Formats: sequence, C-alpha cells, structure tokens
Amino acid sequence: MLIKESFPIAMVRVPVKRAKTLDAAKVQEIAENILEEGQTTPIRLRKSKDGYVLIEGLHRLEALKALGEETVDGFLVRAALH
Repeated sequence: MLIKESFPIAMVRVPVKRAKTLDAAKVQEIAENILEEGQTTPIRLRKSKDGYVLIEGLHRLEALKALGEETVDGFLVRAALH
C-alpha cells in the first residue's frame, strides 16, 4: 500500500526525457486548480542517491514550483527491476 508523504521540491530531479514533454498551458491550468482545491493527486517518486527522481506528475510538480511551494505530496515507489 502506498503512503502519501510530503517531499521537498528541491530534492526532486526530473529526467531530461520527461522534461521534454512539459506543456506550459497544462501547468498553468493545474496551478489554477491547485490554488482553488489544493493538490488533490500525489505525484510518484523513487529514491535516488541524492534525493528523488520523478516517475509521474511532471505538470503537477511544475505547477507547484510556479506557485512558489516548497513541498509536494507524493508516493514513494520502488523502481521496477528488469
């Protein structure tokens, strides 16, 4: 079972490949929604040597950054073993 936790945004690294999919209009829309309702859907992260790596939730993360937030609600997940 996943447990929702609060993570420091400064410790979250976004993989380059994922960052290329960023849509500024979507970030703006989500930021407006977060202002009205708060963050309703946690992002997903995995632990790395020096913090966390974003798995899912790029637009939510960027919206929170744009709003000046310092933390993000998320689920810590294990990396898939291949």
